[in-house]
Amino acid sequence: MNQIQPTPKALDLAREVLRIEGNSVLALADRIDDSFLNILTIILNCRGRVIVSGVGKSGHVGRKIAATLASTGTPAFFVHPVEASHGDLGMITGDDVLIALSNSGESDELLNILPFIKRRGAKLIAMTGNPQSSLAKDADAHLYAGVAQEACPLNLAPTASTTAAMAMGDALALALLDARGFSADDYAQSHPGGSLGRQLLTRIRNVMRTGDDIPTISPDASITEATQEISRGKIGMTVVITAQREILGIFTDGDLRRAIVNKANLQEVTVADVMTRNPRLISAEKLTAEAVKMMDLHKINQLPVADENGLLIGALNMHDLFQAKAI
Repeated sequence: MNQIQPTPKALDLAREVLRIEGNSVLALADRIDDSFLNILTIILNCRGRVIVSGVGKSGHVGRKIAATLASTGTPAFFVHPVEASHGDLGMITGDDVLIALSNSGESDELLNILPFIKRRGAKLIAMTGNPQSSLAKDADAHLYAGVAQEACPLNLAPTASTTAAMAMGDALALALLDARGFSADDYAQSHPGGSLGRQLLTRIRNVMRTGDDIPTISPDASITEATQEISRGKIGMTVVITAQREILGIFTDGDLRRAIVNKANLQEVTVADVMTRNPRLISAEKLTAEAVKMMDLHKINQLPVADENGLLIGALNMHDLFQAKAI
C-alpha cells in the first residue's frame, strides 16, 4: 500500500498559517480602547458570575476563556447555548454577565436565548467578528475580534478567527487579574494540584531539615570534624554556628577542596579559617520556588534556613526540593 506524502508546498503553507494567525492577533492590539475599559468595568462590578457561551469552534474557545477567567480571579463557567435552551438557563441570574462568542454574530443558538438573558437583567458582552451583527447590536458592550482572513487555504475553516478570539479572551482575563490585584498566592489557591501547585504552595518549612538532621559545627572545630559532619548530614555542607545557633558561615565540599589546595597543613587550621562567611539564607515562610530561584541565581546547591533573628532553624539542598517535587 502506497503511503500518502505531504505536498512540496506543505512547509510554506504551515509558515503562512502562522504568519496569518500571528498578524491577526497583533491587529487586535490597535482595537483596545475605552470600549475595552467599559467591558472591564462591567465585569469588575458584576455581583454574580461570568458565563461564557458559544457554539461550534466558538464554543471550544469559550470554554478555554471561561477556564482562564476562573483561574485568574474572575469566577466564570461555560454554558452551551443549546443546553441553555433546555434548562441550563436556570444557571444564569440577573447578577451575572454573559460573554457570547460568535464570529459571524448571527448564531441562531445564541440569538434564541438573548431575550431570556435580557429579561433576567444579566449584562451581555458580545465577542464577534462583525460589529454590525445582530449579536453585537443587542449587546450591552461589544468586543471586536474580527480578522482579515482565515489561515485556511480555502478561507473557510475557523483558524485565525478562533486564535484571535482566544487571544482577546486572554487579554480580558489578564487585565481583570491586574485590576483585582490578583497575586501569585491567589493563583496558587486555584491550582493546588500537580507540579504547578506544589511550586506555588509549598513553603520552605514543609521541606527543610530540622533538629539533628541539620549538619552543624562550631567555628573552632577541626577540618576533619567538619568533614565528618558534612558526610553525616548528606547535603554537601555543614552550618557553622555559635552555641546560641547564630549562623557564622557554612563549610561546603567546595570549601574543603579549596582548603586542601591552599593550606599546607590542614591540622593547623579550624573551620572558621576556611568557611564561607555571610552565606545566603532563606526564611522558612518563603516558597520553595524562591529557594530554587536563589540557588540558580547564585549557583549554589544548599541553603541554611534562619528565623527572624538570624538563628538557624533548618537547612535544605537542591535534592530536598527535587524530592518534594517542588522543581
